[in-house]
Amino acid sequence: MSSPTHVVPPLAATRALHGKRVLVTRARAQAHDLVARLEALGAIPIVFSVIHIVPPTDNYTALDTALRQLDTFAWVVFTSANGVLHVWERLSALGMDGAALASVQVAAIGPATSAALRARGIHPAVVPERSVAEALLDAMPHPTGQRFLLPCADLARDTLRVGLQAAGAEVVAVPAYSTVLMAPSPEALAAVHAGVDILTFTSSSTVRNFIEQVGLATVQALAAQARVVAIGPVTAATARACGLRVDVVAREYTIVGLVEALQTA
Repeated sequence: MSSPTHVVPPLAATRALHGKRVLVTRARAQAHDLVARLEALGAIPIVFSVIHIVPPTDNYTALDTALRQLDTFAWVVFTSANGVLHVWERLSALGMDGAALASVQVAAIGPATSAALRARGIHPAVVPERSVAEALLDAMPHPTGQRFLLPCADLARDTLRVGLQAAGAEVVAVPAYSTVLMAPSPEALAAVHAGVDILTFTSSSTVRNFIEQVGLATVQALAAQARVVAIGPVTAATARACGLRVDVVAREYTIVGLVEALQTA
């Protein structure tokens, strides 16, 4: 796979992050793009991955059952690029491919999720302007009486399922993957304790797991000396609920949006 192409940033933007120590809590397998963008801006990424993406606890039993019954659904809603990746892996394991989705309409939350689908030849019918479940509920046309499949993280928010059911839809939510706590290396712990200038959080689970790994008192002490940047309002709300001050929330809930927000932090 080729490395992502990065546009050379304006000089002012480069100076904004030059030499800044930026904590990256994203899962290691997904951290490359953020790390590369930070390095291109002269920042010093401190990779402290606190989550690891693994198969769901039922080893895909519920997801496989739902995928075998795709023709009984009107919609499939993808809430993350991880969900897309795991569904395609299970389709392949079942001897199927993306063509199996021809009988359904597809919705996606967020540009990264939409891009993952388009890369696989699927063009979502609905992509809300804001990358949150509430926006998709507002954008979904006439859900009453329709059957929805939601492949998602096993600890995902229940907002989408509850909202669709309240609108009269039948909803089958199945775990497509799990996010589990990842033990940091001694080097990562030492780097964090040496101090950071900016803390970044890309999901609610990165907030909770980082606090679990290093302790709330330590995180609050770090945040008192650094800026805290969240990828979106849900992540920001989790950070605030955990007692952290949030300085900047990305306007676009993507890694690109997060990096833009970092330059104003």
